[in-house]
Amino acid sequence: MTAEPTQAGPIQLVLPVEGMTCASCVNRIERFLGKTDGVLEATVNLATEQATVLVDPRRAGREELVAAVEAAGYEVRREAPAARADLITATVDEDALARARDQRDLGLRALVSIVVALGIMAIMLWPARPFDMETVNRLVLLPSTFIEFWAGGRFLRAAWRAARHGAATMDTLVSVGTLAAWGYSVVVTLFPGLIAGSGIEPVTYFDSAAIIIGLILAGRWLEARAKSRTVGAVRALVGLQARTARLVRDGHEVDVPIVEVRAGDLLRVRPGEKVPVDGVVTDGTSAVDESMLTGEPMPVAKSHGDAVIGATMNTTGSFVMRATRVGADTVLAQIVRMVEAAQGSKAPIQRLADRVAAVFVPLVMTLAAITFGAWLLLGPEPRLTYALVAAITVLIIACPCAMGLATPTAIMVGTGKGAENGILIRGGEALERAGRVTTVVLDKTGTLTEGRPAVVQLVPAAGWTPERVLDVAAPVERRSEHPLAQAILASARSSQVGGGEVAGFEALPGLGAAAAVDGRLVLVGNARLLADRGVELGELATAAEAAAADGRSAVFVAVDGRAAGLLEIADPVKPGAPEALRSLRAMGLEPWLVSGDSRSTAETVARAVGIAPDHVLAEVLPGDKAERIRALQAEARQVAMVGDGINDAPALAQADVGIAIGSGTDVAIEASDVTLVGGDPRLVATAVALSRATLRTIRQNLFWAFAYNVLLIPVAMGVLYPFFGVTLNPALAAGAMALSSVSVVSNSLRLRGFRRPTA
Repeated sequence: MTAEPTQAGPIQLVLPVEGMTCASCVNRIERFLGKTDGVLEATVNLATEQATVLVDPRRAGREELVAAVEAAGYEVRREAPAARADLITATVDEDALARARDQRDLGLRALVSIVVALGIMAIMLWPARPFDMETVNRLVLLPSTFIEFWAGGRFLRAAWRAARHGAATMDTLVSVGTLAAWGYSVVVTLFPGLIAGSGIEPVTYFDSAAIIIGLILAGRWLEARAKSRTVGAVRALVGLQARTARLVRDGHEVDVPIVEVRAGDLLRVRPGEKVPVDGVVTDGTSAVDESMLTGEPMPVAKSHGDAVIGATMNTTGSFVMRATRVGADTVLAQIVRMVEAAQGSKAPIQRLADRVAAVFVPLVMTLAAITFGAWLLLGPEPRLTYALVAAITVLIIACPCAMGLATPTAIMVGTGKGAENGILIRGGEALERAGRVTTVVLDKTGTLTEGRPAVVQLVPAAGWTPERVLDVAAPVERRSEHPLAQAILASARSSQVGGGEVAGFEALPGLGAAAAVDGRLVLVGNARLLADRGVELGELATAAEAAAADGRSAVFVAVDGRAAGLLEIADPVKPGAPEALRSLRAMGLEPWLVSGDSRSTAETVARAVGIAPDHVLAEVLPGDKAERIRALQAEARQVAMVGDGINDAPALAQADVGIAIGSGTDVAIEASDVTLVGGDPRLVATAVALSRATLRTIRQNLFWAFAYNVLLIPVAMGVLYPFFGVTLNPALAAGAMALSSVSVVSNSLRLRGFRRPTA
């Protein structure tokens, strides 16, 4: 029954597919899904064993998609038991259990096959055996038949499913090869009269058929183990989630399962506990370790009104929080979904492997037939034996598995490593584009700077100290609604001053404010306010001019008619910004700064972080940022745009790679290809370096996958025999084929050792 539409637009469905072994399987399933009515886009990932389908729900649903996969000759695992929408662990646990079961089954069948094969070899090659060869063949017939159909049953079943639909896969190659070896051996054993007098030796290949099955299963077991490590990022993220929460209700505290928490609930978080869900601190103070989000080990101070994120670790104090987002709406759940989507995506570089896979298996079967015919017509005696062995070797040596795993395993490890470092990459295409970036354009406010004004310098007049100036200014600013007042109050709080009594507060629009603090008249405002009240600026006038030249706002403080000090307020540069720019330049990237502020302010920030003045785009209107990106792209640059605000969204979308600071707006994050959780600008260089490393790994994987087949298939066909008398044994071919897939996955796993670049 077709799924009822739940919305007007297309929806995305994910199907766990069983039975895929190689790139040709992926290609075939994508073709069948793509031909299904209502399917707009279908992507199949061999490493995750999932098909991600964008479908019009008015025309097709899960049932139609499952039918398409089954028509291609594969199966779809049953859906996990219905679970509440706010549980993010169910599907991951179900998938992990299924993978573990399959891995155990592979290991058992591989072990039994290899042990039986070695036993058969020992009997057949035992020099002092008391039996003739015909008796030996009869002795090993039963165990070899058991291995062919019990251990090799997964190949035979998959090949039969594909054959019913007119297709051929990697399982077809293995099945045809081992059945040919086993079948020929059965004929020689049971009907020796058929070859008597033909000059053909009664040689059997029971051992070869068994060892081929054992080695290929062993290879797939190693591959499955390696692949389970590539999906560890999602499992690790899910494992961060708290299982219980301490609910505060009617003055009592009670532990409840995390699924019972609702938005609006008050929760107590004690030292050493995980923050259960996303929320806001309502009472108490603490420091929270947010390294699971940002990768930064330093705990962040939290007090009343500060946001806290579920799964982060409370370190010191105890606090009460109000839940704002729970279950599937939490930041952790969103990160899990984004990482899963990225790991299931494809990079454009994979298209080459897909095109080859579409014709690979039929080509191999054709080459095997040519090989058989050539040896039968031109080979030495016994020709039939040589022809059979060579054809079987060609079928076994060919390995589209490595081609199918080359790209997705690297993407899975790369995006998972990114998530560990606080970098969320939207998909394989974004990852590939990020690896090609040559120019990085960074927004100023909120990206390189904190995005909020702060006191960056305090110049006291003669006879005053910075602390005393703050102590008299802060009480006045407590009553003020001016935007700069918060910066002064924040500085006073950090210095633990500003507790004086205030009387007679007066707001002076365009000038500042005045009040009596502990009985003394205090003025806080601009130079005009002090001039109107007859206060001489003295040496503070020179400091104010220098502050203005650097794009800083100057706030004067006067007490009882005399100047007390000057507060220089600006949007401070983030602590990691200079290091971030050094890292970008060290990687050969060209940094630019774009800002809507005045040129003097923009150039001040540029000097602070190390951007050349001629790479500063100042006084740029929000609507013009995208146009500036287009201008740089017109110079054949691959441009990444880094921003955090709504006004950055058009530029983020225009850039080759849009990188959103995670502390910014949802609109900016939605328009981006990469999200940096936590807002550390140093992660820009990390994201590009990780993308480059992943792209380099994909290229290495594809090279070895193609080179393996290009070099070894001719050897298996026998091109070396006329010159060196060398042929390739089918068992060695099976081992080499298994190792090719394992080597590709292992090469991808090297990305787990990726380290952040340093300047």
